[in-house]
Amino acid sequence: MNCAMTNPIIIADSSPLISLAIIDQLELLPQLYQKILLPPAVWDEVTVQGKGLPSAKAISQVDGLKIQTPEASTLEPLMILLDREEAEAIALAQSIIGSTVFLDDAQARRVAERLGIRRIGTLGILRRAKKAGLIGEVRVYVEQLRIQGIYIRPSLIDALLQDVGE
Repeated sequence: MNCAMTNPIIIADSSPLISLAIIDQLELLPQLYQKILLPPAVWDEVTVQGKGLPSAKAISQVDGLKIQTPEASTLEPLMILLDREEAEAIALAQSIIGSTVFLDDAQARRVAERLGIRRIGTLGILRRAKKAGLIGEVRVYVEQLRIQGIYIRPSLIDALLQDVGE
């Protein structure tokens, strides 16, 4: 497998998966991670509720994708603070040592941080992919996301582009 792969498991929330699908870069996940886990609520949101959308088909065909249900006892307290999809992703990450949760939502990221869970967002995946030599540039993808209506803080974009030398 690719030498760029450092992390064994990523647990994805819906919105960053859809973001990667929009820019046609879902294949970065299996190139960067050995296992991609989706909680049932995320799978349902992106492939069942999203049926017919191009992203739904692309996401359902990602290599190495597995659906895994979090423990109810871990999930319950998170449901107070977050949407079901984010709560399930974080609950799953809590039970899998060494995993990283793939989240873009600011509130969900704060909750994951408070729980000591490693997290990465869409921009972090693009950054990691560029540093691993999997993509040539980040800027083009950031622009595509913005054109598609995905809001990204300008200061975050500037910091990212500076970090990757663009």
